Amino acid sequence: MYNILIAKYGEIGVKGKNRYIFENKLIRNIKNMLKSVGEFNVYKEYGRIYIDVDDSNYETAIEEVRKVFGVVGVCPAIKREKDYELLKETALFLLKNKIEAGNKTFKIASKRGDKSFHLTSQEMSIDIGGYVLTGINAMEEEMYTSAKVDVKNPDVVITCEYRNEHILVYADSVSGFGGLPLGTNGKAMTLLSGGIDSPVASWLVAKRGVDIEAVHFHSYPFTNERSQEKVRELAKILSKYCGPIKLHMVNILDIQKAIAEKCNEEESTILSRRFMMRIAQEIGKKRYCDALITGESIGQVASQTMQGINCTNAVVEIPVFRPLIAMDKVDIIKTAEEIGTYETSIIPEADCCALFSPKKPVTKPRLERLEKSESKLDVEELVKSAIENSTMEVIEF
Repeated sequence: MYNILIAKYGEIGVKGKNRYIFENKLIRNIKNMLKSVGEFNVYKEYGRIYIDVDDSNYETAIEEVRKVFGVVGVCPAIKREKDYELLKETALFLLKNKIEAGNKTFKIASKRGDKSFHLTSQEMSIDIGGYVLTGINAMEEEMYTSAKVDVKNPDVVITCEYRNEHILVYADSVSGFGGLPLGTNGKAMTLLSGGIDSPVASWLVAKRGVDIEAVHFHSYPFTNERSQEKVRELAKILSKYCGPIKLHMVNILDIQKAIAEKCNEEESTILSRRFMMRIAQEIGKKRYCDALITGESIGQVASQTMQGINCTNAVVEIPVFRPLIAMDKVDIIKTAEEIGTYETSIIPEADCCALFSPKKPVTKPRLERLEKSESKLDVEELVKSAIENSTMEVIEF
């Protein structure tokens, strides 16, 4: 029945003279997303993005296209040659299918893309509505004849478009994630742990058109390789939305040992966090990243108090994006479930943060005290060594 998908975008429509740049990027991203399920013709006509499909693949294609950042909705539609009488016949055909699916009330909505057509959009709706109502009333089965028009709260809206090149008829719209096309807003380095928060934070920033790379900190062999595999799996899930992700694996065991030996125990978590930020920034600069991304939320753990966040900010120069900063945990979990990272994130594996976790971590650290503690360490050499011994791999879905 359906032979085309309409990929609808939101913010791109207000980009003015630069809109074509975002549209072209969105088309490329849709094509890339669909590569894993088959060959599809993706193209643009007068501010609309279309994907040619058929009955065998349109449902699979919808599920993939809705994941592309920038797409707010995907409509399976029937496209036919430009003919008004054919438009009315197609509307009746689709309405019959929707009635058979259990819908009992309907409404006709029309759009006149061809402004030279003699009927206005409202006049088209009245005319097509009368045509389809007459058509279903002429049928013998009660399920058709009992169907009624309801312009305020219909079970189904049949949208009919009379455009310059063709006609379109559709009724359904599958919601997308919205945002902006990936690759239109620079690149950032995300600090990716094995928990719930950082994958969600990474996804949210990527949704704004930002390309991401990731850095993961581990303490092998004090933590096992399964914790690293868990992070690789999270990166793989994210790559479905974000494209291939370069994952930098950094062992900070020597840093944590040095902190444990020479610094106050209650400061160990926040000191480790400051080292992670330094390392992430240095790797990010080498990879042409313009910002860092973290999964911090105010007050969630001891190192994420206002004072703790200020102390970690103090060691970096580039911006730090914290999209979860004011979100409740239940909302973060909801997003994690929606994007498919939650089940992997809750797999119990030890991470580097828990390894040297103090019994009573400082919750209101003072910057001057942290800097005094760090003066006991060879900060520059520890950072340099960790980066030199790091590895990088490409993760893709």
